[in-house]
Amino acid sequence: MFKSEQETTIFADEGGDTLGGRMSMARDAAGISLEALASQLGVSEETMLAWESDRSEPMPSALVKMSALFGVSPAWLMTGTGDGPGEDSDERVLAAVRNELSRLQAAYQEIGRLIEATTRQVERLDHQIQLRNVSKDVAH
Repeated sequence: MFKSEQETTIFADEGGDTLGGRMSMARDAAGISLEALASQLGVSEETMLAWESDRSEPMPSALVKMSALFGVSPAWLMTGTGDGPGEDSDERVLAAVRNELSRLQAAYQEIGRLIEATTRQVERLDHQIQLRNVSKDVAH
């Protein structure tokens, strides 16, 4: 079955309903790493992460450049209507999902490290407070 020229291809993903979600989805579909895209746009990876998590928005010129790099229309990137990333093959979709899973696993591991470090810090502080309380009790 052939699609008409007017028909829009939208990459099905729950996270694509925001500008940041569409940026992330299109970047994954295009197989472009966050680092590579940041370098091509002349921005930091932190800026890219802020854009993709909808904490800030890129300038229109950056959106137009990204749409060309991703092979999507600027309108789709900004609004979700128009030509989005094509689902060329199941392998490409699988690669995009694996990429997202990898990013989530890395974030999960980082959160685990932060929880462990904070737990150790709480234990050290608790121990110091207990020692001070014992010293106060002995002094009285």
